[in-house]
Amino acid sequence: MTEQLPIPDYDELPLSALQHRIRSLDEDELNTVIEHERAHANRTPVLEQLTGRLEELRQGASPTSGGEEEPADTPPHSRSGSEVTPEPPRGKGRPTMHGTSSRSGYGIEHR
Repeated sequence: MTEQLPIPDYDELPLSALQHRIRSLDEDELNTVIEHERAHANRTPVLEQLTGRLEELRQGASPTSGGEEEPADTPPHSRSGSEVTPEPPRGKGRPTMHGTSSRSGYGIEHR
C-alpha cells in the first residue's frame, strides 16, 4: 500500500516550490509529509522548512489556501527578440553565402 501525501508530486518538487505548497497544510498533514521525508530522502533543508512551518502552526499560525494555478517555480513563457527566418541577410556590405566564385572571398557584391 502506497502512502498518500497531501501534496501532489511531492518527491519531484524543488525546495523553492515546497515553501508555498506547505502553507495550506494543517498539523496532521504536515506531520505526514515530515514522516515521509525522514523515511525516504531525509533532506536536511526540506526537513528544516517542514519543521519550521510545523512550529509556526503550533504557535498559532493558520493554514492558508494555496490556490496556485501555476506552480511558483514555473517561469512565465514569453517570446522576445527578433524573429528567426531561414533567409540569409541581404544588402550591400553583408557577407555573401558560402561557395562564392570570387577569389577575394568577399563575393561579387563587395567589389
